[in-house]
Parts: sequence; structure tokens; C-alpha cells
Amino acid sequence: MSEAASFRNSAGLLPSLAPLLHAWLPRRRWFAGKGQPVTGFSLVSATELLPVRSTGPGLLHLLLGVHRPGLPADAPPDCYQLLLGVRGVLPSRLAPALIGRPASGPLAGRMVYEGLDDPRLAEVVLERLRTPGTLGPLRFDRFDGAPALPGGLAARPLGAEQSNTSLVYGDSYILKFFRRVQPGPNPDLELPLALARAGCSRVPVPVAWYESVTPAPYTLGVLQPYLRGSADGWRLALDSLAAGRPFTEEARALGRVTAEVHTALAAALPTVELRRAQTELLADAMNRRLNEAARAVPALLPYAPRLRAAFDALAGLGEEGLARRAQRVHGDLHLGQTLYAGTHPPGPPAASPENRAVSAAPGGRWSVIDFEGEPARPLDERRRPQPPVRDIAGMLRSFDYAARTHRPWNPVWAEDCRIAYCEGYAETSGTDPREEPELLRAYETDKAVYEVVYEARHRPDWLPVPLAAIDRLAAAVI
Repeated sequence: MSEAASFRNSAGLLPSLAPLLHAWLPRRRWFAGKGQPVTGFSLVSATELLPVRSTGPGLLHLLLGVHRPGLPADAPPDCYQLLLGVRGVLPSRLAPALIGRPASGPLAGRMVYEGLDDPRLAEVVLERLRTPGTLGPLRFDRFDGAPALPGGLAARPLGAEQSNTSLVYGDSYILKFFRRVQPGPNPDLELPLALARAGCSRVPVPVAWYESVTPAPYTLGVLQPYLRGSADGWRLALDSLAAGRPFTEEARALGRVTAEVHTALAAALPTVELRRAQTELLADAMNRRLNEAARAVPALLPYAPRLRAAFDALAGLGEEGLARRAQRVHGDLHLGQTLYAGTHPPGPPAASPENRAVSAAPGGRWSVIDFEGEPARPLDERRRPQPPVRDIAGMLRSFDYAARTHRPWNPVWAEDCRIAYCEGYAETSGTDPREEPELLRAYETDKAVYEVVYEARHRPDWLPVPLAAIDRLAAAVI
């Protein structure tokens, strides 16, 4: 019997860890069940990446079912991926990573901690990715034709993410470690792979990845080139606002890049036609999400009738008898999902040490990252073909978010960016998203409703930003 199997069948492992995880897990920023009690855990799989019973540090990979109240009886628990470091004595530099010391079970008396915070253990993950193969229920794979991965790259965690964890190896590669996982292909591996195989250079190529094979297929981690020295679009937009300079050329370039990615995705993966029945289903889903949001955030209630009018107008498009294309899309496109790399003039230090405040000068290059979609939505929904306007609406909302962070509020900056972005998209795709205002308004409204719920739960101070958009969209006349 393998070590992985012996751990999975150990009656003492999970009961010994459960009290520690009950206290530690809800405090993680990537934990999706904030505000809801955890009623129990179940062990999906356990794999030793380094032996945990040795004198040196051990590394234990867990897929953990997290049970919460209120779920249907037949609904599976949320599944989370954990990497637990195990040591007899924890160095002081790793004290913030401590989870606890189990009082019983196979890890009794040893220190259990967040393994990704330990550079030595993080390097173990890269070593596994260097050699394709299986280890217990885990499978490690590489992209065909990718250069050999070097060893000995120092690892450091990035601190900016919310729903996942990322590690940078030697300023050469970045590993996204998915936290809450669902059975099936994760779009953040599936779509970049399809784009790479189609020759689209706007997305960093997945170099290596790993998945679970049993008891269910989960995408667990993706390694891609790290675009060292790049600046994300959100940072660039804020710098533009602070400097009082326009962002229209950057927005126009982003529109062209979005159209390039959409064109490549439509060529690489199947597309479908949306006719009357499918269009009405889209509108029904938007109305349903609005109803759920209004129950969760009562501030939406006064706007609900006028917001439903936007979704009813979308449903009415199906009566025209025209078919509209739906395809795989990014699913959560905004300025923070874009990176600019290239020659640019120096600027003052940005808030993050990862980048400097720069302006996107000619000669640089935009890339699109993070194709996971909105993590709160079910995986099958995120993998469903959608009208390309869904991504466009997300980026338009992002310009509004950026402008709202500036004091005083700069609506002209946001509107100029929206116009330039749509113009850039039309230049490359041949289709201007503003030519179907009902479709664009419905998707912008749906996105703003999503933002209201998100901000109410996670960043209440930001709630006025999407509520201002709700007020504007409710007042719009098509």
C-alpha cells in the first residue's frame, strides 16, 4: 500500500487536524465560506510529497471536503487544496505560518504549518513539476515543446491574490495554486492551453501543471512564465488618473487585444448559436441572480424593477429571430487581468514592489492572464459558451472602478476609456459592441449586480462604487 493510501485510510489523521483547521481555515482570505460556520471535514485525498515522519521537514498534500450548513443533502462539500508543512521544531521565520500542533494521530507532537510559506517546501512542488508522472492520486504534466525547467529556483509567495495562492520561482515562473477546486478542467489551464496551441501569443503559455486523477479530476496548479517587470492594467490606470493624463490609447490597445483573444478562442474551441430559447434562458438567469442579490443586499431593492427591464430587453432580442454567436470567453475580464511589458519611461515607485508606476508607451505589449472566471460561480457555468460582450462589459466596468478611486470622481476619464476600448475592439473584430445596446446594457447590469454582492460581503467600503453604476444603469433608456 502506498503512503498516500495509508494516510487516506488512517482513522487518526483528519480527527487530529480538524480542531486546528476549524480555527485556521475560516481566517484565510481565499476561504469562500466566510461568515458561515464549518460543520465538519472529510478527507478527499492525502499525499506525501515529502515524508512527514522523517527528521527533516515533511510536506503533505490534502484535498479536503469542507461541510457547511444549508447545502442540499445531495450537494458535495466544498473541496479545498492544502499543502501542509510538518516539522518537529518550527523556525521563528515560519511562526506566522503555524496552524498548530496535533495532540494525537500520525502527526502528534509535530508542528503543522502552511507549506507554501516555506521556500524549501515550495521548491519541492517545482521539482515535482520538472518530471511528468504520477504520485498517488496526483498527476504532473508538461506542455509539449516547453523547454526543460531549471532546478534550484528560489520560491516566494505573492501577496496580492484573494481566491488562490501564487508562487514566483526565481523571477522566471509563476505557479498558481488553486485553493477551492471543483471537478473538471479549470478554465485557467484549459483556455491558455487552447490559445497556445492555436498560436495566440497574448497569453502566457502553461509550462507545466498538476491535477488529481482520483477520486475526481481536479485541476490543482498551473505553472506559467512570470512576466518580470510588467505592470498590471489596474496599476497603470491608477497612475494615469493620479498624473492627470488620459488612458485612451491604452484602452484602445486593450480593446484590440481582447478581440484578438476572442477570435483565437472562437477558432480553437467550439462555438454555438444563441436563438430565442437560449437568449431567454440567459435573461432568466440574470433575473434570478438579481432576485438573489436583492435578498442579500437590500440596497438593490429600489432599483430592481428598472434593472429587470434591461434583462427583459435582452430576452426581447430573441424575438428578432437572429442567431448570435456564443463562445468560450475569459469570464472575469478587468484591468487587473492584463499585464503590460516592454520599454516604458520610468516613474515613481508604485504601491507594490512587484512593479513600478509606468505609462504604457508604444513598443510595449499587453497580455491577458487569469482565465479562471468568477470563482464564486459553478465550474460548469464558467465553462459555458457566452456572448463575447460578457468580457467587454467586465472591462467597461473596470474603467468605472478605476475612475471612482480618484478624488474627485472623473466620469470623463471613464467614458473616454469606454469609447476607446470599444473602438479598438471594433478595429480588430469588425464588430462594435455598442451596436447592440440592449445586449451590452444587460451584461453590464448583470456584472454590476455581481459586484454589489461581492463588495457587500468582502469590501463594504467599496459598495458605493457598484451602487453608483446600478443607479446609472437603472436610469438608462434604450
